[in-house]
Amino acid sequence: MDKTLGYLRETISNYTDQYSIGKRIYKKLASQAFQNEEAFVRVLDQEEIDFLDKILPDEINYAKEEQDAKRAHELNEVYELLF
Repeated sequence: MDKTLGYLRETISNYTDQYSIGKRIYKKLASQAFQNEEAFVRVLDQEEIDFLDKILPDEINYAKEEQDAKRAHELNEVYELLF
């Protein structure tokens, strides 16, 4: 699995219990072998994009606060592709 998608998968796992859409996105990540984050973003529907658009800025900021620059960078890679 692409490193960036690995970070995203780990992040999304925090949203699978509370949000059915989080579970749906997680299943996509777990069940398909995406070559990269761009390939993953292409299979998302609008609702999934909106959900990621909502949670990723907070997750990126959290990674920065924890001084995890690598994680922040990788999550930002996905976030930028949403638009």
